[in-house]
Amino acid sequence: MTQRSVVHSTFVVERFYPAAPARVFFALSNPDAKRRWFVDPHDPMPSGHEMDFRVGGKETNAGCPSDGQMHFFNAVYQDIVPDSRIVYSYELLFGETRVSVSLATIELMAESGGTRLVMTEQGAFLDGHDTPATREHGTGELLDALGAFLHVQT
Repeated sequence: MTQRSVVHSTFVVERFYPAAPARVFFALSNPDAKRRWFVDPHDPMPSGHEMDFRVGGKETNAGCPSDGQMHFFNAVYQDIVPDSRIVYSYELLFGETRVSVSLATIELMAESGGTRLVMTEQGAFLDGHDTPATREHGTGELLDALGAFLHVQT
C-alpha cells in the first residue's frame, strides 16, 4: 500500500502589471483571452480548455507536458467581484492521481500606473506527488505569462 501524507501550505505571489484592473480582470475572466496565456510552458498546446466564468461555474484545463503524463486542472469559481477579486477552489491531477486540492484568491488593486495582483493559495499537497515550492514556482510562471500577454495586448 502507498504511504499517504498531506502537506498544508500557504503562499503568496505578487505581480505588478502596467495595465488597468479591468484589463487584468478581462485576461483572467474571458475564456478566449485566458486560453492564450494560461498554459504550461512545457506544453504550450493544451489538449483542452473550457471555462464558465461565474460563481459556481467550472474551468478545466488538460495538457500533456514533457513528462508524458496528462495533467488536469479542475476549478470551481466560489466568488467573483469584477475588476477586484476572484476566488476559486481547484484540484490538480497527474493522470488519475490527485496531487493537490487548493483554494486560490486573486486580488486586483489599482496602483499608480497599473495593477497590483496578489494571489494567495492555500493548498493540501497529497502523498508527495507535488510540493508547495513547485506549485509556487509554477504559479509565478503563469503570472509572468499573464504579464507577457498584457504587454502584447498594449
